[in-house]
Amino acid sequence: MSKLKREKIELIKNPEGVNKGDEPEIEKVWTIPFISFGVSREAVSLVNDVLGNKELSDDDKNDRIIDFLSEKAFGGKITKDDIYNRLPGPGLNGNVSAQEVLEDVLYFVASGQQTDDTKNFLAGKK
Repeated sequence: MSKLKREKIELIKNPEGVNKGDEPEIEKVWTIPFISFGVSREAVSLVNDVLGNKELSDDDKNDRIIDFLSEKAFGGKITKDDIYNRLPGPGLNGNVSAQEVLEDVLYFVASGQQTDDTKNFLAGKK
């Protein structure tokens, strides 16, 4: 893995099976290796325009964040449907909720700040 910072989300590969009692299969999806300064600026604008905007509905906020992340941060490796259908809403293994995961990735693109989970995961790979 390059020395450029990356962030990940964890999606369930087999949500239908999990609902029938199967163990969840986790897919770690990493941001693209190179996130340009221009994309970071877009993320900052999105944070400012969306997260504090009381006039936008939560659905509109989520759609705008997910569109940006799937296209810019993950480079099309995942789709809006992947996020809506495979990201656990209440969280995974006691971790943060889906909303917090999305905001963490958005903040990462805006500022480069990785989550502790990602830092710990990457530290274990060295």
